[in-house]
Amino acid sequence: MPVYRCGPGRRTPPTTMAAHLVSLLAALALVVTLPSATAASSEGRPAHPDRDWMGSTLRDHESAPALPDNSALAHVEGVDVSSHNANVSWSKLWDSGARFAYVKASEGTGYTNPYFSQQYKGAYREGMIRGAYHFALPDTSSGAAQADYFTDHGGGWSSDGRTLPGVLDMEYNPYGSQCYGMSTGRMIDWIEDFFDTYRERTGRDAVLYTSTTWWKKCTGNHNGFGGWNPLWMPRYGSASGELPAGWGFYTFWQYTDSGPTVGDHNRFNGTLSRLKTLAYG
Repeated sequence: MPVYRCGPGRRTPPTTMAAHLVSLLAALALVVTLPSATAASSEGRPAHPDRDWMGSTLRDHESAPALPDNSALAHVEGVDVSSHNANVSWSKLWDSGARFAYVKASEGTGYTNPYFSQQYKGAYREGMIRGAYHFALPDTSSGAAQADYFTDHGGGWSSDGRTLPGVLDMEYNPYGSQCYGMSTGRMIDWIEDFFDTYRERTGRDAVLYTSTTWWKKCTGNHNGFGGWNPLWMPRYGSASGELPAGWGFYTFWQYTDSGPTVGDHNRFNGTLSRLKTLAYG
């Protein structure tokens, strides 16, 4: 029986070669299957969802925030919060004038806000009109799948007069290309898929949160949703500015992410009675 030794010009024994081959294949498989630290996985689990909230991507792409002037138009003050706000003091927000709140419920199809219960129920107990929102990752799963996930994890609606319709948060991709690597046509179809499924599940048309700049870039300024889906407009400044195509007015305006109290600050475009009407459906 030959004796095999390692070294120049020496053969490696078949059993050793097989072991090396198995190890190499295992290492290659690990490299292929490890999720990127900077992108959402194919299963829809985001890499850093606690840093993704309504408007969190705007600073990198649009104008810096500035507090608005005192508007003479009727409006209702409110906030939006997510897990990065942790446990929220709702009494302080109420005392500051906030009368409605939106809470991040989910992202993609693999993340739910660990503080959702404290935030969503806390706002309700304080007397606020509350609702939930979903941070979209359209490159990880279908619009229908994410609408179902959102509805099943806090994004539903009830006709109690204190629950607002859910919100689809469409903004710059925090994990890669701004439009998630999707054409304008595919993006429009994805959003429609989400809206159709949410309406089937809840009986309500979801609110759309998006900026005009993103909407133009990623949908080609599509004008087909304005007749049904209320608009939530983020623009940090003294006025809401140009609206996306299809909407003649905004329903909500996120005017700053650096207000005097916790959360991003928003205005409902109308009186408190009109806000209650939106909640009742």
